[in-house]
Amino acid sequence: MEHEQESMLLEAEHEEFRKDYTGDGSVNLKGLPILKHETGNWRACYFILGTECCEKLALYGITKNLVSYLTRQLHERNVVAARNVLTWQGTCYFTPLLGALVADSYLGKFWTIAAFSTLYFIGLVMLTISALVPGQSSQSQTVGFYFGLYLVALGAGGIKPCVITFGADQFDDNDPIERSERASFFNWASFMINIGALLSGIILVYIQDNYGWGLGFGIPTLFMGLAIVSFFIGTGIYRFQRPGGSPVIRICQVIVASCRKWTVQLPLDASLLYELPGNSSFIKGSRKLDHTSELRYLDKAAVIISSDIKLGNGNPLNPWRLCTVTQVEELKLLVRLFPIWATTIVFYAVGCQSLSMFIEQGMVLDKQVRSFTIPPTSLSTFDVISLLILVPIYDKILVPAVRRFTGKERGFTQLQRMGIGLFLSILTMVSAALVEMKRLEIARELNLVHEKVEIPMSILWQIPQYCLDGTSQVFTLIGQAEFFYSEAPDAMRCLCAAFSLLSSSLGGYLSSFLLTLVSYYTSRGGEPGWIPDNLNEGHLDRYFLLIAGLSAVNLLVFVWCALRYTYRTTV
Repeated sequence: MEHEQESMLLEAEHEEFRKDYTGDGSVNLKGLPILKHETGNWRACYFILGTECCEKLALYGITKNLVSYLTRQLHERNVVAARNVLTWQGTCYFTPLLGALVADSYLGKFWTIAAFSTLYFIGLVMLTISALVPGQSSQSQTVGFYFGLYLVALGAGGIKPCVITFGADQFDDNDPIERSERASFFNWASFMINIGALLSGIILVYIQDNYGWGLGFGIPTLFMGLAIVSFFIGTGIYRFQRPGGSPVIRICQVIVASCRKWTVQLPLDASLLYELPGNSSFIKGSRKLDHTSELRYLDKAAVIISSDIKLGNGNPLNPWRLCTVTQVEELKLLVRLFPIWATTIVFYAVGCQSLSMFIEQGMVLDKQVRSFTIPPTSLSTFDVISLLILVPIYDKILVPAVRRFTGKERGFTQLQRMGIGLFLSILTMVSAALVEMKRLEIARELNLVHEKVEIPMSILWQIPQYCLDGTSQVFTLIGQAEFFYSEAPDAMRCLCAAFSLLSSSLGGYLSSFLLTLVSYYTSRGGEPGWIPDNLNEGHLDRYFLLIAGLSAVNLLVFVWCALRYTYRTTV
């Protein structure tokens, strides 16, 4: 009887502990358990969202007008400047992999953000100093500028996969209420990112063009300084996740161990596979993962054979010969995530059109609206504005309304949300194609097909395609960020976020590849092709419909993968 009372008392104390402390393994800066009501949640995220907004304002303040600086101030030829900007932007999308590996393996998200933000700030200071040097550009000024520019690429890339995931870490994954709030965090993080992008595109570009590059680069430097200050102010109330060691090594261990045991028979009872006893995990700072029946071959890495026990002989077992179930499930998760990740590449290829072919389409439309001349590039503002309008509507109105019907805490599942965005991206391209069909029809009616002139059709007809593009991002882009965070192994969240960012870069490469193919195959035999220099002679509408068709096929593949996807579960 006394034993039962003691057990009940311990259970009650444990339950009280779970209420007071986080249940997802988060700790304070000293590595100690933390009280839920004193740390994390929105009280910590306000500082992180402020950091994200200021940092993105700084980054886009450099990016949006960079080619102008290279041609006007450093006197580079157009083709050289364009190549240098594309190379730098490509670097910005690959450096997140470095930042993610450092964060997941060694430093953790907080110290990785601190280290790479410092490099980021130093790079911006160097850009500002180089812009303030009077007179003609010298070789030393150019070298200093590019050194600073690539420090910015290293710093910006290093913190990209860490800031959003660190913000999401402030919500206890084991608490349904906080988990629901975390979904809202991803919406508002995207909102703040786009606020920064919008302000930099409107204000900073104007300052750079009219008040000089010293001030134009100095303001982003100031905002990056504010971002760093905002980030460190919240240190005392942040929740931290411990780094789990190199994810690359753990993946290799599972592959090597399973290959070594390729002749070993798997047990019928999955509970016989190797796992550490109790709640502790082999991976530091990570929760255990439940076994799944997919990719059974990899389970061989967790089969215990006599040689494992002999080699261990009371010492820790060799992870290159025997892995835990959680290690194996980490690799299985990555394999399951891969096809979902791959389908987003086509989505980003659609997004690239707003920065390329939509602008070229706008250049041959009537840009005069009353007494104003609208630059084709300015219409991309509708992309951002539609996102800024729809994020609050989605979070505060649509989610509660859909929740009543589905019973899910966020209305839609993450995969359903991404699928809706993929469908909207098809409508984006169909809308662009319809505008182009009408434009070409007017060109034929007015006998302007062979004239390289604007067609008397208002550029404002492009607004729907930009708005649809922004709306699709509310669903797919934000849904993707939330999905990869939720489904990634605890100790690989930055790495999965980095690969999520990489799909954007690959979307750009896919778009470029499609343009090359279309240009080559449609312009043979003396034909002008679909995308000639004079778009009035071409068929840009067919190119848009081609991407719409590719997106439709991609959506079917996504639905097939989503229906078969197994969500992760922790022990």
